[in-house]
Amino acid sequence: MPAPPTQTAGTQRVDPRITRSRSAALTAVRELLQEGGLPAITHVNVSSRSGVGRSTLYRHWPDVTDLLRDALAGQMARSHSIPKGDLREDLLAELDLARGQLTDPATERIMRVVIERADSSPAFAALKRDLYREGSRTTAAVIEDAVARGELSTATDVEFAVAQLLGPLFFRRLVAGARLERADVVCVVDAFLSRGAVADGRRLSG
Repeated sequence: MPAPPTQTAGTQRVDPRITRSRSAALTAVRELLQEGGLPAITHVNVSSRSGVGRSTLYRHWPDVTDLLRDALAGQMARSHSIPKGDLREDLLAELDLARGQLTDPATERIMRVVIERADSSPAFAALKRDLYREGSRTTAAVIEDAVARGELSTATDVEFAVAQLLGPLFFRRLVAGARLERADVVCVVDAFLSRGAVADGRRLSG
């Protein structure tokens, strides 16, 4: 929830009341979605659960997709690793956090709803694109940094490489409904590295 800054000794800080209200509203979204699915996500229900006024909710989140976006994007933003410059370890760290996202009940539920609605709703389609960019940005950065260091070919197709890494985890969880273990992450990363850099689906090094 955007907040007017509070001026303090030459610095700006967010009013803690705004932070609490935002957190309460988005926590309510996650809880309601888990309990009742998408139909439970209404401004009335979120207001009742969180204690945040409906006028405030409508002002900052005019549409249900806005609530879903911030409920998931905030979680995803907190669940990125900090690359250290070691390609394998950086990929393992980031993909293990992605595994955690996929096995979190509320986050998984939001992802399923967004994917299901994206084909029929422009708002959900835009939300899916936004979440994809946020969810894949650190994996893409790790690949780009490895290319810059010469560990991967300069012809590497970064988007395709991201799909090779994150795709199997999403498929196993969201399509196959399988449990995801740390061993699955290790398998995906090592398989990717054993193939070498990729561009247009072709092996370029090795």
